[in-house]
Amino acid sequence: MPADALRFPTGTALVVMECQKGLLDDPAGKFGALAKRAAEKGMVAAIARIATACRETRRPVVHCLAVTRSDGGARSTNAPLFRMSSGGLPSGSDRAEPVDPLRPAAEDYVVARLHGVAPFHGTELDSILRNLRIDTVVAAGISTNVGLSGLVIEAVNHGYDVVVGTDAVAGVPAEYEEMQLKFTLRNLARLATTDEICTALRAAFRAGSDPR
Repeated sequence: MPADALRFPTGTALVVMECQKGLLDDPAGKFGALAKRAAEKGMVAAIARIATACRETRRPVVHCLAVTRSDGGARSTNAPLFRMSSGGLPSGSDRAEPVDPLRPAAEDYVVARLHGVAPFHGTELDSILRNLRIDTVVAAGISTNVGLSGLVIEAVNHGYDVVVGTDAVAGVPAEYEEMQLKFTLRNLARLATTDEICTALRAAFRAGSDPR
């Protein structure tokens, strides 16, 4: 997509999906292939650039986390994905925190959920975005297999326009990630690179077209 084709004329927020230490800083773990794919793409650095552009242009950054209770209470095993992540990411633990390059700034928002595979389910995410007068979501993070795709689908179902940063997401295997972008996500969202997103965010801010 040419950089001048992407516009952010209204309230926009970056929503980062599950870029947590227990998932991305553990290449030998159960999600190691995903961690390696994200590292191979430079995904975290790309998201950090978008987050910087959002903060510079006074747009919110929201970190969506999947967590468990330290005592395992209310933990569900009703899907293979939940069963393979034994122990989960205990709330308050280092493993549950966003990776260091994406450490939340003071003005960021953090939305954690105990159950489900997508961030609108059973959380305050929709209320937070609406209270901030957001109608466009920039989606980034992991994974195009489940979580990131779930974020996009739920955002569309809630009435938001969505932009997906193609170099700011990851899935496995790489071929499937590419197929998800090409055949599924492009039908739900605008696809753009980090460079295009950052350029458009700053251009809209300079033009004063964000009403917030």
